[in-house]
Amino acid sequence: MLENKVFGMISLGCDKNRVDAERLLSIVRGRGFAVTDDISEANILIVNTCAFLDSARREAIETVLDCNSYRVGKLEKIVVTGCLPEKYIGELFPSLTEGDVFLGCNDADKLIEAIELSYEQGRVDMVHKGHESEGGRTLTTPLHYAYLKIADGCNNHCTYCLIPKIRGKYRSYPMEKLVAEAESLGDLSELILVAQDTTRYGEDLYGENKFVELIRRLSALENIGSIRLLYCYPDVIGEELIEEIAANPKVVKYIDIPLQHSEDRILKLMNRKGSREEYLSLIRKLKERIPDIAIRSTFIAGFPTETEEEAAALGDFLREAKLTNCGFFAYSREPDTPAYRLKGQIPARVKQKRVRELYRVQEQISAEYLRSFVGKQVEVLCDGIDYDRKCFVGRAWWSAPDIDGKIYFHATEAEQGERCLVTVTGSDSYDLFGETEEYHESAK
Repeated sequence: MLENKVFGMISLGCDKNRVDAERLLSIVRGRGFAVTDDISEANILIVNTCAFLDSARREAIETVLDCNSYRVGKLEKIVVTGCLPEKYIGELFPSLTEGDVFLGCNDADKLIEAIELSYEQGRVDMVHKGHESEGGRTLTTPLHYAYLKIADGCNNHCTYCLIPKIRGKYRSYPMEKLVAEAESLGDLSELILVAQDTTRYGEDLYGENKFVELIRRLSALENIGSIRLLYCYPDVIGEELIEEIAANPKVVKYIDIPLQHSEDRILKLMNRKGSREEYLSLIRKLKERIPDIAIRSTFIAGFPTETEEEAAALGDFLREAKLTNCGFFAYSREPDTPAYRLKGQIPARVKQKRVRELYRVQEQISAEYLRSFVGKQVEVLCDGIDYDRKCFVGRAWWSAPDIDGKIYFHATEAEQGERCLVTVTGSDSYDLFGETEEYHESAK
């Protein structure tokens, strides 16, 4: 029935969602089906959705509606999977009639069966009818780096967040399976560890924290060049992890710590563990123990009841902390979260104004940081060619893919995944510019 059908994939949302999409693609390829990057050529299109914020839900629905227009061509079936069907279980299927097959976050093993059923009997809802795939992955990243999702779900229950309702309780994946999966990904310049909260790895599965042990096991793999740590919660970053980052040559001197705010009253309303002083103390400790460490964080502006003074205090916190990279988001009022019911909701224009102000503060900090590299040599991981700029593009240790700045550089030759020494010749508030010594000599 599915003979000669061509599959396409659109994956929305975070890098954790990307891993789920890669597992689905592996199932498709494992059954011998062709996969195309050109969605106009697809007979069956999988849309892996995000539902974290209202904007993400709108994007997901709009994407499905847009895809429906391809039915005038080769498209026969649209599979809607991931967080959106998971959040709206029992509601999405009757309302989003453009979708033919609906699967939740952990129904990957039902993918082919559900599609076959849709050809036999029409639209199919299999949300919560299957299990998470334990098979391989078809990478959608450049071949020199990949993400490794070490756990799913979350137990933190931040008052603004839907993840526990969508993804469920925190579930660590067995260490042996993660090591085997990392080995199966081939030679990687960089392996990026992700979860909703990486730092709690193992507590549910082994009865104690095993994050550092996992890092060490992965570091021992010959096919892994380096390891980057994302989404490390501040209250779980202890001495053992700090020492591992400092001492392990394979661990990139970079850490993503989602702080979300600086002021104690707001942090309490968010149900975030820690305080302004504890956060500053942690940042000071990381910088003292690992002088070159890059620290990334995210913050929410305009949380309910946030005063002008608290918003300004967050800006002061940034000036004191001098974080390397930051993302800022206007608070999104999400139904089914405790924060939704809070009085003192902030008008949208005020939230956006506060976001802009925070970006202005961080822009100055980042510009100063990047200027410090001008005239120096920096090791750069080449991610490929920027054809618009007619140069190579890559990242140093302080930059994760897609979320942080880049280094644009000229070289006589550079391979994707290769590490190059680049002399920095210029900077702005986000990116660096430079050239290799070989290029400089050849240009004389």
